[in-house]
Amino acid sequence: QVQLVESGGGLVQAGDSLTLSCAASGRTVSSYAMGWFRQAPGKEREFVAAISWSGGHTKYPDSVKGRFTISRDNAKKTVYLQMNSLKPEDTAVYYCAAGVLYSSDYSLDSKYDYWGQGTQVTVSS
Repeated sequence: QVQLVESGGGLVQAGDSLTLSCAASGRTVSSYAMGWFRQAPGKEREFVAAISWSGGHTKYPDSVKGRFTISRDNAKKTVYLQMNSLKPEDTAVYYCAAGVLYSSDYSLDSKYDYWGQGTQVTVSS
């Protein structure tokens, strides 16, 4: 069993930076791929970033590529999402997810096995 707890959300202004953290528990968590998703009110959940178990492979959608960076520290069982140049359209609840999946499936929320409770990110204009 894996438990995920996100933190680091908050209210920021457009152009600011914010780093989210996802603390994981479970003996085998370091063998899981990790992902970040977000969901804005009235919208479907959206893929934001993913990283392989080793950290050697990452994936981003075009909407955040160049602005967001995902990383992980397996010794600390923590995954990070560094968000720069934030825009009002980045406002959402951000969720951390874990699973054993192919890299081709990183953007598919249905492929992840475990989810955190989410952390709110609000970007004002």
